[in-house]
Amino acid sequence: MSAMHDLTPPAAAVGTHRHPLAWVPTLYLAQGLPFYAVALVAGQMLKSMGVSNGEIARWTGALGLAWAFKALWSPFLELAPSKRMAVVAFQLIGGASLGLVALALQLPAWFALCMALFALVALASSTHDIVADGIYIANLDMREQAAYAGWQGAFFNAAKFLSLGGLLILAGYLEEHIGASGAWTTVFALLGALMLVLGLYHVRALPAGEAAPAPVRRDLGAIAATLLDVIRSFFAKPGIWMAILFIVLFRAGEGQIQSIGPLFLRDARAVGGLGLSTAEVGWVYGTVGTAAFLAGSMAGGYFTAWLGLKRAMPFLIVAMNLPNAVFWYLSEAQPEALGVIASALGAEMFGYGFGFVGVILFIMQVVASGRYQAAHYALGTGFMQLGFVLFKVISGDIQQALGYRDFFLWVLAAALPVLVLSRFMRLAPSAS
Repeated sequence: MSAMHDLTPPAAAVGTHRHPLAWVPTLYLAQGLPFYAVALVAGQMLKSMGVSNGEIARWTGALGLAWAFKALWSPFLELAPSKRMAVVAFQLIGGASLGLVALALQLPAWFALCMALFALVALASSTHDIVADGIYIANLDMREQAAYAGWQGAFFNAAKFLSLGGLLILAGYLEEHIGASGAWTTVFALLGALMLVLGLYHVRALPAGEAAPAPVRRDLGAIAATLLDVIRSFFAKPGIWMAILFIVLFRAGEGQIQSIGPLFLRDARAVGGLGLSTAEVGWVYGTVGTAAFLAGSMAGGYFTAWLGLKRAMPFLIVAMNLPNAVFWYLSEAQPEALGVIASALGAEMFGYGFGFVGVILFIMQVVASGRYQAAHYALGTGFMQLGFVLFKVISGDIQQALGYRDFFLWVLAAALPVLVLSRFMRLAPSAS
């Protein structure tokens, strides 16, 4: 066995059992908060500060590259004496950095400082994710992984709705009373404080048992050799290039919708948007959107555990992408009733939550199976994030070129290739 030892031991080797519901929800909430702070909350802040859709998509998309390439430094995390404390440390770093964003918004060079701090948040968060996913894989068997994938996905993405729900409502209220910079200073201060609280909670809540691995050579040469072996064995898996293409394309529609959808809701009706206020967008995502997504995520996890990944996959892909048609409907009909808008987005969010389970379990159980399970999972999720980033970076320019209505038709078309490709995918675990 090489130096990395998959970052975490097999589930059977873990010594201290904690019920998954004591740590899975909070672990993935802490994983999602900094991700969505960079990917979505930053975009809403920049929108309030007058930055264009194209610039927002490019900057927030580029910051997402930290999650795409995180596997390249994953073996070096073997140097951490405790995986649990490594998770806690990165959560605390992320919380402190988000707090500094709040201060940076009060300075003349706020844009450059915020981008630098968001880059630090992205690096800390993406590195945290490697160890957190390794703890998840090590402490749950395959059936538990499927059953709790709904909780995992629900609370990872619940961070999105906490941010675009409660905090966005607060930002909208404060914008009317103290202005945009003061409002978003408060929001990022609260985000930072929440991350710090979660980090302190996880000091005791995360599973404490770690196997005593065989002696390893903790030197850079051995780690570099391990990294090369991890990469070589990953690309030696049967059908890996088809699997990578499948992973990248899986989020083609989502990457564009999740970037442009909230901006569409806020843009003026004169340019094709719905003209909602910051607070109204928060209410839509924080009520119906939150409930629909959480229900969809948990239903998708249990549905896949019951039916099996191979039989469930076409349903998951359709569920994730077909509801995107509601954005085309909203851009075409431009309804004014907030209840109609919320109901439409509820349908889209239920489908998104239900289908997102598919790509997570495909990477976890098919691509990452075998030796170096956690490291290969990090590589797989890196390609998943790369696909998300690539489509997000171009989404702003495509939307500005096509307008909102035709852009949402393009998003629907962009989801078709992965549905076709799924018919040719091997959905059984591979050797490594």
